[in-house]
Amino acid sequence: MSLQKSAKERFFHALCFEVLAIAICTPLGVWLLNQSLAQIGMLTVMISLVAMGWNMLFNALFDRAQLRMGFQRTMVARAVHAVLFEIGLLLAIVPLAAWWLGIGLWEAFWLDIGIALFFMPYTFVFNWSYDHIRAAVVARRAGKKRLADA
Repeated sequence: MSLQKSAKERFFHALCFEVLAIAICTPLGVWLLNQSLAQIGMLTVMISLVAMGWNMLFNALFDRAQLRMGFQRTMVARAVHAVLFEIGLLLAIVPLAAWWLGIGLWEAFWLDIGIALFFMPYTFVFNWSYDHIRAAVVARRAGKKRLADA
């Protein structure tokens, strides 16, 4: 399976990930939090935008730190990366959710924990599915190209 992905495909992957997450989280949030569809829908879009922006910024900073410090991306480095990323996201999302929903920081913290618990299996299933669908599409295109070249 080819790991080469264009910027266009990476954008498509991220967009699909976020759109599906919003489609799942919005009705779930309405049901769990007893808030309006508009209120939760806007919150999920804001969280998605914050997460995408933080992801790009954090990864650029992490890459720069790796260049400066010269460490390898071992399992420990990847664990530190994941923990630091989630802490930064928590620091951004908790105040946003508290303000938007008119709840306390403690309640928003637990909401964020719930969101993180949702995203762990969601990310796994989404990426596993995407990889399998992508492999089938790439194989199909390669087969069509071979037929056209013959």
